[in-house]
Amino acid sequence: MNFKYFFKKILLPLLVAFNLSVLHGHSNAQTLIVTLGDSLTEGFGVSREEAYPHLVEQELIRKGYSVRIVNAGISGSTSASAPSRMQWFLRVKPDIVILALGGNDGLRGLSLKHMKKNLGKAIKLAISKNIKVLLAGMQIPLNYGQDYTKSFKSTFYELAEKYDLPLIPFLLKDVGNVPILNLPDGIHPNPEGHKIISQTVIEHLEPLLLN
Repeated sequence: MNFKYFFKKILLPLLVAFNLSVLHGHSNAQTLIVTLGDSLTEGFGVSREEAYPHLVEQELIRKGYSVRIVNAGISGSTSASAPSRMQWFLRVKPDIVILALGGNDGLRGLSLKHMKKNLGKAIKLAISKNIKVLLAGMQIPLNYGQDYTKSFKSTFYELAEKYDLPLIPFLLKDVGNVPILNLPDGIHPNPEGHKIISQTVIEHLEPLLLN
């Protein structure tokens, strides 16, 4: 991703949200939520307004919540980027971070030990600043081998238990491997798929807004 795109799509919205919180005082500002993820979060193949972060924001506003959700998804990113990206986003003092990385680690058959370590570092950074983390779990096809796919899925549960985090068991629940809800590549959700994902996210995110 080039810097111009990164600045326009991610940094600029964050800076605007941060400036608004400073201007009005954090206690009176909207709840700031950062969705830190990969292409599933960015909304590969669909418009920004059709991707689940925007849909979640609009639905929560409709429900009466005062929220601002920043889509910090970057296509192709793996868990290796989690600690440095989390460190940067902590500067804008989000109230909640939805951590949705790891899918590309699994699809590339990368080390699950390293994935767990990377995500753990990012989680600890957020916790150290009293920022709530909602961890999004992922699953990969069985053709990667039974042991690897099982361990991959378990990694998210282990992290959630270790750091006492709320967990979305499977971000692509009712969407993954459903052709009519995905783009022709069979990996990325289409607009209808993102609508379902947004409801899954809201189910697990809303309790954090009530605490």
